[in-house]
Amino acid sequence: MPELSSAMVALLVALAFAAGFVSSMAGAGGLITLPALLWAGLPPLLALGTNKVQSALGTLTSAANFLRSGHLDWAEARRSLCFAGLGATLGALAVQRLSTAVLEAVLPVLLIAIAGYFLLSPRIGDRDVSESVAPRVFDLGAAPAMGFYGGFFGPGTGSILPFLLVSLRGYNLRKATAHTKALVLTINGIAALLFAVSGRVFWSLALAMAGAQILGAWLGSTLVIRCGTRLIQPMIVAVTLAVAMHLLWRQ
Repeated sequence: MPELSSAMVALLVALAFAAGFVSSMAGAGGLITLPALLWAGLPPLLALGTNKVQSALGTLTSAANFLRSGHLDWAEARRSLCFAGLGATLGALAVQRLSTAVLEAVLPVLLIAIAGYFLLSPRIGDRDVSESVAPRVFDLGAAPAMGFYGGFFGPGTGSILPFLLVSLRGYNLRKATAHTKALVLTINGIAALLFAVSGRVFWSLALAMAGAQILGAWLGSTLVIRCGTRLIQPMIVAVTLAVAMHLLWRQ
C-alpha cells in the first residue's frame, strides 16, 4: 500500500466529510473523493476500490435516515435494486479491462444537461407527478445501465439517478433523492465487495474516510428531510455544474 503523510490522510478524511454531506443531497460525492485519492498517489484500481468502500458506508447512513423518515419504500424499489446490483457486478468486473477515457469525456456533457433540467423544469417539487415510463421499463433499462456505470466508474451516479427518477418515474425530488441512496448503496456495496475480494482496497484509509462520510451523510440527509426541494434543487444544479466544469478543465 502507498505511504501517505498524516496531513494527506487528514485532508482526505475532510474531503470525505464534504463528499458525504454533498452526496446525501445532490450526489457527486465520488467526484470529490476519487480525484483526491488519485491525486494522493493511489493506483487507479486501488483508488476505485477504496472509494467504493468509504462511499458505500456513507450512503448506508443516508439511506437508513431516509428509510426511518418514510421517504424510502424498499418494497417499491426492490426490483430496480436487484437489476442495479446485476449491472454493478458486470461493471466492477469490466473496469479492470476497459478504459474510462470515453466515460470521462461524456460525463461533463451529461452533468450539464442534468443541471439544466433541474434548473428549468417546472415539474420538480414535493409532489409526485405522472410517470412517463412503466416501472418495469425503468427497472429493466435504466437501473442496470446505471448499475453498470456505477460499478465500472461511479462518480456522478448520485446526480444522474434523481434526474431519471424524476423525469421517468414521476417521483418528487425528496422521494427521488431517497430512492437514489438505496440504488447507490446497492451499486457501491456490490462493487466494494468485488474490489475487496481482489485485494484492491486501502482498508485503513477507507475506514477513516468512511467515518467522515457517515457524519456528513447524516447531516446532509437530515437537512433534505427537513427542507425538501428548496434545498435539493439548487444544490443539484450547483454541484453538477461545478463538477462538469472541473472535468472539462481537466481534459
